[in-house]
Amino acid sequence: MASMHPHPIGGGSFPSPVVPGTGWPGDPATASTSVARDAGSVAILAGQCDSLAELAAEVSVCRACPRLVAWREQVAREKRAAYADQPYWGRPAPSFGDPNARILIVGLAPAAHGANRTGRMFTGDRSGDWLYAALHRAEFASQPASTAAGDGMVLRGIRITAAVHCAPPENKPTTDEKRSCAPWLDRELLLSPGVRVVIALGGVGWDATLAAARRLGWGVPRPKPSFGHANSTIVRRPDGSEVLLLGSYHVSQQNTFTGRLTEPMLDAVVMAARRRASGV
Repeated sequence: MASMHPHPIGGGSFPSPVVPGTGWPGDPATASTSVARDAGSVAILAGQCDSLAELAAEVSVCRACPRLVAWREQVAREKRAAYADQPYWGRPAPSFGDPNARILIVGLAPAAHGANRTGRMFTGDRSGDWLYAALHRAEFASQPASTAAGDGMVLRGIRITAAVHCAPPENKPTTDEKRSCAPWLDRELLLSPGVRVVIALGGVGWDATLAAARRLGWGVPRPKPSFGHANSTIVRRPDGSEVLLLGSYHVSQQNTFTGRLTEPMLDAVVMAARRRASGV
């Protein structure tokens, strides 16, 4: 039997990885949630989702990419020493935030000891410290830090997702893994008609958003707009409504520790998104 450890905030004890529907704070899935086991079933199940809640549930139990499943579960079992007394989520991290958001943030993938541990996007690692602090300064987040699912964090007007929902080895998903996960993002965009701005954290998020827009039949400029910090472009839905794609360097430690991304730089992007989403 897998060893059990108490959740650091929510109470209850859980194995690592966490079994769906056993009481983990914010777990969107149940024991009967449909499981995608290959790229084809991801496309089918994503296409059948009628709500963001249903989409989050099916994302959170996906097993389509064998390498990613093996890695995320290995990390959950072996753990980092600092978290040895905690359970690890060890499953794909679903999107998190306001279902009626006007701004969507698209990151790369969960961190092995961040969202792969906590079960919530950008929660429990240094990247999340930066992102949630910026969202709090812009009055999108209810508190400046996000440490664990169940810590009371609420996002208003904004939601966070990723190009790939499982933690990849060395933070580098393969081309096939990105392709397999893509239908989840496609459906996220279709189920989010109120989104007016997408903030892409890094080139992977930028490319994933543009590729999703093309698959959905949205108008995308050609040649492909180049990623860069504070770079932007407009994509158009079939109904003519515009979505601003706004780039930011990723909130990775590689960028924040070296000064490539500073707090004022990140704040400027978030506030630009806020102004656009509010029509200012």
